[in-house]
Amino acid sequence: MKATEQLMQEHQGIMLMLNIMSKVVDKVEKVQELNIVHQEKIIEFLKVFADKCHHGKEEDILFPVLESKGVPRENGPIGVMLFEHKVGRGFIKEMIEAFEQFKTGDKNALSKISNSMRSYINLLTGHIHKENNILFPMGDRVLSDQLQTELYEKFEKLEEEKIGLGKHEEFHRMLKELKDIYL
Repeated sequence: MKATEQLMQEHQGIMLMLNIMSKVVDKVEKVQELNIVHQEKIIEFLKVFADKCHHGKEEDILFPVLESKGVPRENGPIGVMLFEHKVGRGFIKEMIEAFEQFKTGDKNALSKISNSMRSYINLLTGHIHKENNILFPMGDRVLSDQLQTELYEKFEKLEEEKIGLGKHEEFHRMLKELKDIYL
C-alpha cells in the first residue's frame, strides 16, 4: 500500500467522525443535551487519532519528504496544510475547555462546544478535500513506489510509538459504536 493511500483511508474514518460530530452538534443545538461519555470519546479520537497519529504522519514524515522532492512549503500546499493543522488544534482546545466547563454544570458552555465543533467540522472537511485531491496526487507524482513503501513502514512505526498497538483498531470499533448511535 502507498503511504498516501493509507492517509486517504484514515481520512475516511475522520470524515465518519465529522459526520457523527455534526449529528451531536445538531442534538446539542436542538435539545441542549450532550452525552458526556460520547463527547469524551470524540475528543480522544480527535486528539489521538486525527492529530497525534494522522497529522503526525503527515508533519513528521510525509511533508518533509515532499518538500525535499520540490513540493513547496511557503506559499504552497504544505504550508497551507500545516496552518490548517494548527487552526484545528485551536478548535480542539476550545472544545475541550468548553467541555470542561460543561462538566462542572455550566450549560452556557454548550454553545461554545457547538461552535468549536462546527468550526472543526468545516475546517477538516475542506482540509481533507485539499489533501485527497491536490496534495496527495502531487505526492504520488514525485514519490517512487519504493519511497511510498518506506514512508508506509515509517507510518506504521510512528503509529505504534505514538498511540500504541491495537489503538487504531480500538478507534475503529468506537467509530462503529458512535455511527450506530448517531447515523
